[in-house]
Amino acid sequence: MATNKIALLRYQTIDKCLQNHYRKWALDDLMEAVSEALYDYEGITSGISKRTIQGDIQLMRSDKLGYHAPIIVTDRKYYSYADKNYSIQNSPVSSADMEKMKEVIGFLKQVNGFQYFDELNGVITRLENNLAKTKEKTRNYIQFEENPLLKGLAHLNRLYTAVANKQPLLINYQSFRQNEPRQTIYYPYLLKEYRNRWFLLVKPQKSKTLYTLALDRMVDFYELANEDFVDMPAIDFEHYFDNAIGVTKSLTEREQKVVFKVTKKLTPYIVTKPLHATQKLIEETELSALFSIDVILNFELERELIGFGEELEVLAPRPLRKRIQKRLSAAADQYMIQPKKTDM
Repeated sequence: MATNKIALLRYQTIDKCLQNHYRKWALDDLMEAVSEALYDYEGITSGISKRTIQGDIQLMRSDKLGYHAPIIVTDRKYYSYADKNYSIQNSPVSSADMEKMKEVIGFLKQVNGFQYFDELNGVITRLENNLAKTKEKTRNYIQFEENPLLKGLAHLNRLYTAVANKQPLLINYQSFRQNEPRQTIYYPYLLKEYRNRWFLLVKPQKSKTLYTLALDRMVDFYELANEDFVDMPAIDFEHYFDNAIGVTKSLTEREQKVVFKVTKKLTPYIVTKPLHATQKLIEETELSALFSIDVILNFELERELIGFGEELEVLAPRPLRKRIQKRLSAAADQYMIQPKKTDM
């Protein structure tokens, strides 16, 4: 049975309510909670009917969605889980379904080199790992990079919808340089992840410049239904960051050829994990290797290059070499051993 996004949001909201065993949940309470969730996440103001909630509960109880939720009614009024540890989030995917998913993805990847499905390999691996833990009580065999303290991830769904629907936003944003957040109307064009942080590429209402806002610096934001969206058809946002490492660039910047030399020890790493898609091996000797990349000169590039320490030397362009030389010199000064003071 296909489950659309709105229905799934209703099931998850009901599930969250019934996991709270410290209050009683009548049908009206569940209706109110679901209506609030639909408004918060999807902007739906029409509310929800009693019949819809009753139908959702019956579906959650059944095997049609694979939940088999142990929902009971007490005092002919209050809904709860008979098993206090139950949650629909704990319901595992069956082994048969897992195999079907892998077959479908494997097939789609062969159709015209459909590379979008490459990313789903990670999803499948996560599901297999969770399935093994749930059904076979095995330990974790794989760990994925995550940051549980990272803020702003709750904004992703609404921001994605705003970008897809060309919805202007009033964003309350506080950069690291500001003491207080500021409200500005923005037109969102692209969501991008970099180093496990998410960013939103936008244009302010009263500016022609594009800005990259970090989601973890957004205090809150509001969709502006009555505000006209200003598109930028001349820009191919799907490839906007192709010539950059990271998320910092401007419309007027152009890529430059960055040439760097690495030690023999570092060469295999740089070859197997290129710094950028434009990376080329210029020359290789017994002691070192020479590479080039064509990218925007930004902070993220400098941080990437500096991260290799003494194993990498930037040769060109000269301004970039000077900036990195200055930063490394300042960093070295931090570790200078101060002479001990002696009594006179």
